[in-house]
Amino acid sequence: MQASIAYIRKELKDLYPDQEIEGLVRLIFSALRNYTPTDLLLKKNERLTPDEQLHLNEIVRRLKKHEPIQYILGETEFYSLPFQVTEDVLIPRPETEELVDWILKDLTIASPVILDVGTGSGCIPVSLKKFLPAAKVMGCDISEKALKVARANAGINQTEVAFFHLDILNPLLPATFPGLDILVSNPPYVTEKEKQLMQPNVLAHEPHSALFVPDEDPLVFYAALVRFGRQHLKKGGKLFWEINEAFGPACVHLLEENGFDNVQLKKDINGKNRMIAARYV
Repeated sequence: MQASIAYIRKELKDLYPDQEIEGLVRLIFSALRNYTPTDLLLKKNERLTPDEQLHLNEIVRRLKKHEPIQYILGETEFYSLPFQVTEDVLIPRPETEELVDWILKDLTIASPVILDVGTGSGCIPVSLKKFLPAAKVMGCDISEKALKVARANAGINQTEVAFFHLDILNPLLPATFPGLDILVSNPPYVTEKEKQLMQPNVLAHEPHSALFVPDEDPLVFYAALVRFGRQHLKKGGKLFWEINEAFGPACVHLLEENGFDNVQLKKDINGKNRMIAARYV
């Protein structure tokens, strides 16, 4: 085990910060042998099997090409729950966990009706359903491949979430569609000009359709969500978004001029204006 860990550190030392390499070591051995950090210390003299060593070598090879470890392993953790991820969906991020946590702490309804728009891996609705078993939870996405991943994640976490195809820019829903208590979304919000600031592994592997918006219309999805919310939110229903920190004031203005009040702009753990909530009146 010590030799394998030394191999990982040596191969990655010029490509990743030391702290990140240690995190990758933990993730690799968790995937290979379900080892905890404590196991790595207690079982450091154990040897990998030839098959395990080949698997480790392949993981390292892909890491050297800056492929995200979550895609290599096909899994990640979100809000303490396991999720499958493929390159058809974004890798769930800590800021989105904060959005889920805000919703759970804000809710006063025992059995809310919730829709997540642009659900991707399904991390938001699956997590909400797991901790709100009485809720009716739905998720939609324009990508059928993403919906396949989301449905798999609902199954992995033993949750009933209704997933369906929807283009929020052209939403076609039956007249019987239920009124919503919560409309949540983490839509594309990175402008094209911000691409140059992003990590190469994100640009090379994560789906651009879930990340980027035109420079000339950065609020295109938020405007669509406002229109959708005005049509489908119950009076007093709430909207929760993850946002681009650069457009906090613009999102506040968009909501206030379209029939929403109690608009709250919230900072994430890094002090960035990353979340917003509002009530439909």
